[in-house]
Amino acid sequence: MEELVEVGEKLKTLMKEMGNMQVLQLRNERREAERRLDDLKKNRSVALGRQKGFEEEIMRFRKELREEQYGKAEELYRHKMIVMRTTELANKDLDIYYKALDQTIMKFHSMKMEEINKIIRDLWRSTYRGQEYVEIRSDVDENASAGVKRRTYNYRVVMVKGDTALDMRGRCSAGQKVLASLIIRLALAETFCLNCGILALDEPTTNLDRENIESLAHALVEIIKSRSRQRNFQLLIITHDEDFVELLGRSNYVEHFYRIKKNIDQCSEITKCSVSSLHSYLH
Repeated sequence: MEELVEVGEKLKTLMKEMGNMQVLQLRNERREAERRLDDLKKNRSVALGRQKGFEEEIMRFRKELREEQYGKAEELYRHKMIVMRTTELANKDLDIYYKALDQTIMKFHSMKMEEINKIIRDLWRSTYRGQEYVEIRSDVDENASAGVKRRTYNYRVVMVKGDTALDMRGRCSAGQKVLASLIIRLALAETFCLNCGILALDEPTTNLDRENIESLAHALVEIIKSRSRQRNFQLLIITHDEDFVELLGRSNYVEHFYRIKKNIDQCSEITKCSVSSLHSYLH
């Protein structure tokens, strides 16, 4: 009984000590520690797997770095840098040259347009015998030039009366159209075709009245006179108007003409005739 009492006292003491140790809380902490341990093991496995993948990528990248494009990267970069800098300098120079050329072309265009319009004005006034005159106006088409560096021009023929310029399209007679067309061609030939001295006119007197025909003949004679010093100059006129040929023959520069007519067999024959014979024939 005494031993039983003693053991009971010890049991009470142990139970009291266990109560102070909070056994349930320790069990929960143990479970939490075990769960954390499992998570760490799982994360370790995942990390090891990722590490293996990274190691494989490192090996692949090291293999690529031994290739020529990466092994000589510095040399290739230096070469491409030289090419790029050279191209930039070339582009800069080309831009400077383009602007200089563009200004020169614009100046040349303005000079030639002034020269052409001066010839047109003189020929028109000497032929049409009026105070008004015609000229070519050139307008830059901004819409067509948008996005491109090349300029686009719209050319139109205007008749200037005093300070007013009117478009000839739809406002001039048939004779004025023919005369303007001939005079513009003559001005263009006078300006740009000095090295090619052949000037050909086909039926230049169409729709012209007698006064304008005489004035045109006079203008052509003046052109022949001014171009006679040019060795390769040659004037070709195709016309049915014998009076016009006779008017040209009054000068000292036209001596012969070629008459084309059909014979009895309906074949064309070309005959060289003297202008003096035409004069006697008309009279």
